[in-house]
Amino acid sequence: MTEITFRQALQRGLREALDADSDVFLMGEDIGKYDGAYAVTQGLLAKYGPNRIRDTPISEAAFVGAGVGAAVAGLRPVVELMSMSFSLVASDQIINMAAKIRYMSGGQVKVPMVLRAPTGGGVQLGATHSQSFENWFASVPGLKVVTPSSPYDALGLLRSSIEDDNPVMFAENALLYGMRGEVPDDEFRVPIGKSDVKRAGTDITLVGWAHGVVTLLDAADKLAETGVSAEVVDLRTLRPLDMDTVIESVEKTGRALVLDENWRTAGLGAEIAAEIGYRNSDYLDGPVARVGGADAPAPYTRPLEQLGIPQTQWVIDEIEKTYGL
Repeated sequence: MTEITFRQALQRGLREALDADSDVFLMGEDIGKYDGAYAVTQGLLAKYGPNRIRDTPISEAAFVGAGVGAAVAGLRPVVELMSMSFSLVASDQIINMAAKIRYMSGGQVKVPMVLRAPTGGGVQLGATHSQSFENWFASVPGLKVVTPSSPYDALGLLRSSIEDDNPVMFAENALLYGMRGEVPDDEFRVPIGKSDVKRAGTDITLVGWAHGVVTLLDAADKLAETGVSAEVVDLRTLRPLDMDTVIESVEKTGRALVLDENWRTAGLGAEIAAEIGYRNSDYLDGPVARVGGADAPAPYTRPLEQLGIPQTQWVIDEIEKTYGL
């Protein structure tokens, strides 16, 4: 086992894919000469050259569309957006092209493309660069959406995503790039569409994904100090969504809280809470608790921005309010 950062896990996964398959190439804004917005592609241009590490103009619609075309032609592009917020500019290419081509061709045409994008707030980038649209894309048939929460999952899911024959949106919460964790030295995969119990417990199930899992694990530590045993379930993949692992956990604990760092209203957290209530009504000791981000654009100043991002104490307070624990 080796301890590396979330960023280094992604770098390792990209290098391995480029070494293993000549059809894999990278494209995006500033990923070559300037090493990418978050330095994930640092050093790759010097090693692999401009044909495989391709800087693009500032036109997401153009280079995402080019990625779709390259995938249809048999290559395996890994396309990087500078921000998940910019996915809106390429929404037609993502939703109406990448996600639909395999279906509309009766399975004859594959679209093996990975779309990487930093997502979420907390790094003072303002209202238009701090959004989390992976929740929206999780409702689109034909797309796969993955949201790793650790270096281990980042590397294992990236390997699986690049090898997948379907378009995969790979959402990287910007707060996680510096996170450290152990990963095996040998080759491994994390399956797409399988949730993971990050911490076992008996009193309540805490459900989240990406950076939200970090918050839930911290909350579980603090709850343990008061005698509450919390189980933390990391979804890891938003589409396909593995609810069976969540349901199995709630059947054991009888209580559930869902954390969604995105806007609370009409969010994915509401869908998950509804599914828990629908499938676990005989086991629940009360309503499904929910914690979500503020229904407001992200402020630029750090103190105000933090007011909109779910914190550990929000989770603890919601559990106390809903279940009296």
